Amino acid sequence: MERQKIASGVGMTSARTQKRLIQRLQDQGIHRLDVLNALTSIPRHYFIEEALAHRAYDDTALPIGFGQTISQPYIVALMTQSLLENTMSDYPFNRVLEIGTGSGYQAAILAKLIPEVYSIERMGALSHQAKSRLDHLGLPVHLKHGDGYEGWPEAAPFDGILVTAAAPDIPSALLHQLAPEGCLILPTGKTGEQQLLLVKRQGDQFHKTVLCAVRFVPFLPGTE
Repeated sequence: MERQKIASGVGMTSARTQKRLIQRLQDQGIHRLDVLNALTSIPRHYFIEEALAHRAYDDTALPIGFGQTISQPYIVALMTQSLLENTMSDYPFNRVLEIGTGSGYQAAILAKLIPEVYSIERMGALSHQAKSRLDHLGLPVHLKHGDGYEGWPEAAPFDGILVTAAAPDIPSALLHQLAPEGCLILPTGKTGEQQLLLVKRQGDQFHKTVLCAVRFVPFLPGTE
């Protein structure tokens, strides 16, 4: 049933609208060809409800139910590009953790670029839907229904961690699950006052950089 619902939106999109989106992302500073190619190869309309398929390639966040959204393509591209560009050039970048699977779209983009992708979702229904979509596309993502504040300690350390919900502060568990030269990208702050942070680990030191102002749903503890 899920596969049928996903596939039914294919005819409602076009290569032209997707091409316009990619050009807009380039105009906004997304310059890595591997990131742009990943966004081109992943059909965003697979990850939203059929009723919104005509807006799949707008550069905007869209509702996916349960009070959650699929992130704006520019933010997905920016977070992915920043993750790839802020690791040590001589350090292997093989394993990434995403907190907040949501629709599965960000995980799909990461799976096109990184050998091992792990993703945690606190809502069981969303986790189930994301698994169906990622399986449909043949993307090998390790999924877990769990509390993102705890991270995934048994799979750590991670070369990169990407969080898709805004926390008041940086969860300490995620910092400690970073590899020695890894980086964490996450939004922090209250609604209307959020900033996207890049946190680079160098041994026991963590260096923070503000990337831009953002708007994300809150990062909540526990599971549903």
